[in-house]
Amino acid sequence: MVINQKDENLRPQKLSDYIGQENVVKTLKLFIDAVRKRGKPSEHILFYGPPGIGKTTLAYIVANELRGEIKMTSGAAITKTGDLAAILTNLKDNDVLFIDEIHRLPKPVEEMLYPVMEEYALDIVIGKGPSARTVRLTVPRITIIGATTKLALLSPPLRDRFGLTLRIDFYKTDEIEKILLRSSRLLNMPIDKKAVHEIAKRSRRTPRLANRILKRARDIYDVDKHKIIDEKLIDKLFSLLEIDDDGLTKIDRSYLDILANKFSNTPVGVETIASALSEDVQTVEEFIEPYLLRLGFIKKSSRGRSLSPKALTSLTSLTSSTYQKKLL
Repeated sequence: MVINQKDENLRPQKLSDYIGQENVVKTLKLFIDAVRKRGKPSEHILFYGPPGIGKTTLAYIVANELRGEIKMTSGAAITKTGDLAAILTNLKDNDVLFIDEIHRLPKPVEEMLYPVMEEYALDIVIGKGPSARTVRLTVPRITIIGATTKLALLSPPLRDRFGLTLRIDFYKTDEIEKILLRSSRLLNMPIDKKAVHEIAKRSRRTPRLANRILKRARDIYDVDKHKIIDEKLIDKLFSLLEIDDDGLTKIDRSYLDILANKFSNTPVGVETIASALSEDVQTVEEFIEPYLLRLGFIKKSSRGRSLSPKALTSLTSLTSSTYQKKLL
């Protein structure tokens, strides 16, 4: 896979440049130092955690630190065993095979991966029926890095073959601010501290979202010919993006409005909420609700969803007219 450096220019290339995830970075440094001392990899790595928090970036860094190349694919893209064989035969020692959403690997492909991870060997079946035979090919000593947002969906045999399993968690606000400052320098774009803080506060503690917002700020900066990204520019941007002080989007506020006003905060089933929002249930459960749960704004029970006391306190702290305007 050819990597477009222009698309990746915000990614740190070394562990020393990586911001946040201190324990993960320390563990990876130990792993990389051990590989360098031995001269060859002997373990594989599994990253898990929410989307947008640096799993792919860390895979790039590991490949760079091991002085190898990275081949990127995803569990859904490898549909048959031949696909995996084609990828593996084009790798060399110290390379990294990064499999995103590894829990989506088909079962035959997953089983073909077992001897690769344990013995650096690829078993290929030639022929069918009674005349079928297995040919074993040697695979270069590579590091396989898997990434998943759903650790529980990995089968135990696959999960246990990773020598290093690391959870990548959400970032602290001050870490997001450091990431934004670094990104603004790489983009050659001046930004003041208040603007950085406002973006960090509304980025849901997720670097990918923070950098995405920063790039949209750059659009206004370039088009309107600003000299610096300041609080005034950021206010205009968040007005356009419809993101409030809590990082809530229009669809998030609509969700809260449905619980608060349409159903008077009585427990409501997710199917009913999805219908009221004109969204599918999976979008509600996997895209809207996780952040509201992290904020502590909603409660889930066997009876349905309802607003938490924290949400009620937050909402009633606004005047009725102001709150209604935010929900429109």
